[in-house]
Amino acid sequence: MSRVFESYPKGIRSKLTHLRKLILETANKVESIDEIEETLKWGEPSYLVKNGSTIRLGWKPSIPNEYGIYFNCNSTLVPTFKILFDKFFKYEKNRAILFDINEDVPEQELKECIELALRYHKLKKLPLLGK
Repeated sequence: MSRVFESYPKGIRSKLTHLRKLILETANKVESIDEIEETLKWGEPSYLVKNGSTIRLGWKPSIPNEYGIYFNCNSTLVPTFKILFDKFFKYEKNRAILFDINEDVPEQELKECIELALRYHKLKKLPLLGK
């Protein structure tokens, strides 16, 4: 995994490493999570837990000043985030929260989104995922 992070340009690497840290911190605080799997999906760092939805980190050289945290586009995650946190984030359809390299990440709100994704299969039938 470290090889993948090292392959990103330095500025993006630090941003994606920070998102990784937020995912791992959030997973460690959720009592129902015993283990988080860090793997690659589509060549990008991805995070999986039992009863959760995959979270993936990404950056594209074609859009060098933007990076994102990706969620399953067939879930209700991003539509729920849009309702709960519309003013905090920029979205890519129903699949991602995008960040500009020059802007700070709203950490508390992002951690709430991450937690909902990590607990998704237990929450998906609740209105607004129980929020």
